[in-house]
Amino acid sequence: CILRCTDSLSFSLSLPQAWWFTETMSTDLWNRCVLVNGACNYTGLPPNYPQEYLQAVQASSVLACIFSILGLLVFIAQLFTLAKGQRFTFSGIFQLISCLCIMIAASIYTDVFHRDDAGWYGHSFILAWTAFALSFVSCLIYFILRKKTA
Repeated sequence: CILRCTDSLSFSLSLPQAWWFTETMSTDLWNRCVLVNGACNYTGLPPNYPQEYLQAVQASSVLACIFSILGLLVFIAQLFTLAKGQRFTFSGIFQLISCLCIMIAASIYTDVFHRDDAGWYGHSFILAWTAFALSFVSCLIYFILRKKTA
């Protein structure tokens, strides 16, 4: 259950969802929605965003999805190939890398973007930190878990 939740949370991080809100706009990792007469007009991100940091956050979010899915696929493969009593180490490693990618993306976004802006963090930002915690727990479970049946 934690694994599926972590995968879906990691995937939702990279989708266009709000990471930052104000009264008249919401911003995600890919574009900005400005409310005009109750309608959302999508625009590009402001040019004053530090592009290197933005690309690092975007890349880390996408990599978190990739490593989380790889961890799930490796886990399924290990279910059929792992000998009885062995640990799911490779699955745990992929999940740990996913966890670190999520942490990197959320940390950079927290430190660099919107420090002096009036507004609040959106649901995707909160999901990023939730996915970090859940992927860390999932990683620990993989490292502790042993295959019980042959």
